[in-house]
Amino acid sequence: MAISVQSSSKLGRAYVPTAALAQSIEFDDELMHVHLTDGRIISVPLIWFPILQEASAAQRTQYEIGAGGRGLHWPELDEDLSVAGLMAGVDWQAA
Repeated sequence: MAISVQSSSKLGRAYVPTAALAQSIEFDDELMHVHLTDGRIISVPLIWFPILQEASAAQRTQYEIGAGGRGLHWPELDEDLSVAGLMAGVDWQAA
């Protein structure tokens, strides 16, 4: 009896992640949602970032995406975050 086995390279993956680069940011009452250029969304609790949590909705929208999409910056708030840190689940208590 012959058993047929397909190699994993023929099966392929439905999705192969690329570098995590930010495209835009949205907020709701409890979460920050970072939209990545490849379609993924990172959602993290605002409670992790007291400066952003206390900021007004208008202040939160005044962000810059730098370092080719790897960094997030709020000039008025003097707050900087990295996409890598968000993906790793780094929070303000870990610092």
